[in-house]
Amino acid sequence: MPNIIEITDFSARELDVYARLTERQLLNRHEPDKGIFIAESPKVITRALDAGYTPISFLMESRHVETQAKELIARCADIPVYTAPLDVLTRLTGFQLTRGMLCAMYRLPLPPIQQVCARARRIAVLEQVENPTNVGAIFRSAAALGMDAVLLTPGCSNPLYRRAIRVSMGTVFQIPWTFFPGENVWPGSGMDLLAGMGFRTAAMALCEDSLAIDDVQLAQEEKLAIVLGTEGDGLAADTVARCDYTVRIPMSHGVDSLNVAAASAVAFWQLGIRR
Repeated sequence: MPNIIEITDFSARELDVYARLTERQLLNRHEPDKGIFIAESPKVITRALDAGYTPISFLMESRHVETQAKELIARCADIPVYTAPLDVLTRLTGFQLTRGMLCAMYRLPLPPIQQVCARARRIAVLEQVENPTNVGAIFRSAAALGMDAVLLTPGCSNPLYRRAIRVSMGTVFQIPWTFFPGENVWPGSGMDLLAGMGFRTAAMALCEDSLAIDDVQLAQEEKLAIVLGTEGDGLAADTVARCDYTVRIPMSHGVDSLNVAAASAVAFWQLGIRR
């Protein structure tokens, strides 16, 4: 039997996860095994469940219990399903729910880099990409355009922040990813690790001696890591110096660069593995 609970008390502690805890509090850096994230919309929630994440509770419009949420509720057995009309949910959460549904879920332990890259031929490396919208958009492009995995430096926004998940359309649950462990491993030992796994590295950077993105050398690499930098400043000089290639997307009309999410889509399309 579904455990349907109509919301009558906004202050109920069970609703803190949706209404009062910040993304950093949900992440729970001090006890990562207790970390939580929020998935939004039926499609995204389904992708998270398919990827093996464990649901804690639902928050949804009352009208969805017997419609678009019916199969999800049945799939998740006896977890609480908190319901209310949309206007009440909007007041509670502070935003209008996409497709009228949220699901709180436990995070999974981060896999080691070697596991994430075990069968990969093309990977994306994100350096200090801080905007969750950009992270989500990059994941969507990576999943769609031939990347096998995504690696992130510790300064990046977490892919399981609610906005990143939503912008990615749940592809954060479909493409393998993990963070480089520790604060001082990139580029240093992080680059060494990639080289040890057979990857050549391509820095997307605005340098005069850059290769054109359609250079045949890049396409012929058996394993290639495409390295993308932070919004505004791009990649650190040390990172660019240590990469095997520096790659530039040709520009016109006096534009010097693309947003990192847009640049990632161009790079993945040109350098990804066609399947």
